Amino acid sequence: MKPIPFTNDYIKLGDAFYVNTHPTPVTRPELIIFNLNLSQQLGLCDTVINSPEAVEIFAGNQIATGSEPLAMAYAGHQFGRFSPQLGDGRAILLGEIMSPEGIRYDLQLKGSGRTYYSRGGDGRAALGPILREYLVSEAMAKLGVSSTRALAAVTTGEYVARMQLVPGAILTRVATSFVRVGTFQYFSARGDLQSIKKLADHVIARNYPQISTANNVYIALLQAVVERQAALIAQWMQLGFIHGVMNTDNMSIVGETIDYGPCAFMDAYDHDQVFSSIDHGKRYAYSNQPSIALWNLTRLAECLVPLFNQKDMDAGIKIAETILHSYAKHYENNWLTAMRRKIGLLKQKKEDRELIEDLFNTMAMNQADFTLTFYYLSQLNRDDMTWDKKLHALFSNPNALHHWLKRWRKRLHYETTLSDKERQKKMQTVNPLYIPRNHQIEVAIRAAEDEGDLSVFHQLHQVLQNPYQPQKGKEAYALPPEPYEVVDKTFCGT
Repeated sequence: MKPIPFTNDYIKLGDAFYVNTHPTPVTRPELIIFNLNLSQQLGLCDTVINSPEAVEIFAGNQIATGSEPLAMAYAGHQFGRFSPQLGDGRAILLGEIMSPEGIRYDLQLKGSGRTYYSRGGDGRAALGPILREYLVSEAMAKLGVSSTRALAAVTTGEYVARMQLVPGAILTRVATSFVRVGTFQYFSARGDLQSIKKLADHVIARNYPQISTANNVYIALLQAVVERQAALIAQWMQLGFIHGVMNTDNMSIVGETIDYGPCAFMDAYDHDQVFSSIDHGKRYAYSNQPSIALWNLTRLAECLVPLFNQKDMDAGIKIAETILHSYAKHYENNWLTAMRRKIGLLKQKKEDRELIEDLFNTMAMNQADFTLTFYYLSQLNRDDMTWDKKLHALFSNPNALHHWLKRWRKRLHYETTLSDKERQKKMQTVNPLYIPRNHQIEVAIRAAEDEGDLSVFHQLHQVLQNPYQPQKGKEAYALPPEPYEVVDKTFCGT
């Protein structure tokens, strides 16, 4: 077996950006799951990653040849309050690899022991949060959402102390970059413009090479990040996904969903749904996510502005303001385009936004399930109401949707290029049947932590690999929770 073809460009940025850190070995690591498909995508199939000794690498017991492990430095606004030093408190970057497609990826261990930035924590991860991140991040990838990926998960053979003693685990995760908005803030807080420039140059060369010929690459970088983040948040909103902890240290500079802590998908629709147990003020509620993303991007702009025009700071601020003002347009275009597709519209009419918002309002007033509302809508015909009953049954008042459906069908008459079957097929490519529902994840976690039974996790993961097509015998995975099954609080796992 070949060694993993690691490179370590981040190390070249200098000591200010990280602390060299080796994982802390564990006693009895055992593989939970290995992502063979991702391994193939990364071009790692003929390396030690596919060998029995990989478990030791995934556990941090063995440092792979070429790896130079480190913990990254960053700062961040956490629930609006700035912490000038956070950093990888329980994550260690192993190194970088180049995929066969020429895309550079970072490999990182999460839960592999204390680092310089652990701030009194143990640097470990409990089994439950690792299973949650594996399930949700891989489900997001299958749903077409830009996300970090999960390459492997292992148990450690040790316990970690949380509210009680629980089994420990380690996740090997993959991203096109683990640089965050908070990474830039770390150097901005120290007035270190030279390091901000070095970091920006690194990000541009690696993740935004298309802007390398711009008149001012730092202005172009802010614009590119704004556009990627607008597209990402629109993806979250069209699926009912709530990140739960949108701190600036949890916002990837490359527009990937990162750090799946108290995240969840909505069941019954609620504009202001919150799951995170620590989000007492609903700062990161579902409906707030677009504006919080802009708030975070504004913090990034504050770091980059000195690179825009060092001789005229006011001019740089005006450029940043113009770029930030463009966020709303980019988000709106992404969101409205996606929502039109979800309800079967290809053409654009100015009243479409009102039609979509009225559907959400009706769903909210009637506690209709987010995912199934759109999935059942994708089964309806334009002129035949035979299948309407199943959709109506999702609403506390079954007649509440009657008027909206009449308007929707009238709107469909403008969509003359597709037959019902063609439209339904297109709708069913963007309206999943299976999502990682909170209660199902909790059942998988309880089985694993309480009984040592990982089969529930594996079965759920398998279903989530094909979210858009009905799977025979898997009907229960599409159902919302019964009242006694509802999980309305999620936790960070630290």
